[in-house]
Amino acid sequence: MTISMYEASVPVFSARLKALANVLDIAEQNAADRKIDPQVYLTARLAPDMFALTRQVQIATDHAKGAPSRLARREVPKYEDNEASFADLQARLAKTLDLLATFSAAEFDGSDDRMVELRLAGREVSMPGMQYLLHAAMPNFYFHLTTAYDILRHNGVPLGKSIFLGLR
Repeated sequence: MTISMYEASVPVFSARLKALANVLDIAEQNAADRKIDPQVYLTARLAPDMFALTRQVQIATDHAKGAPSRLARREVPKYEDNEASFADLQARLAKTLDLLATFSAAEFDGSDDRMVELRLAGREVSMPGMQYLLHAAMPNFYFHLTTAYDILRHNGVPLGKSIFLGLR
């Protein structure tokens, strides 16, 4: 049995973004319960030279919308990156989930070998779709998803692995 490029991307991105939405809900409630200004969490970072929580979520959604769009030969939607609240981040997640729901498996036929061209690490790169998905898009997506989780966990939000995985 083989796994299709569609199955390896769209449902995975969707499930992880739903879990991230839950993580953000928990963080927002935790801020309220602890009487912490939500901006403390939204602007938190793990190190001075890393992006803050808000930017981590933005980049995770960029990969979740960008990879399937490139693989399906669609234009990658552009977002304004102007989110400033938990509600804004939830709206961005919802918009990305709505986009993912529009893809069909047929759009991904042949995308494993189809060349994908993009700007990566400041330079133009071209690679076969499967290499792009498995070695660029997914690792970057998980990096920013995990970093968002880690920022919140570092700030005392009671999260666990089952929440990260979307099991609760």
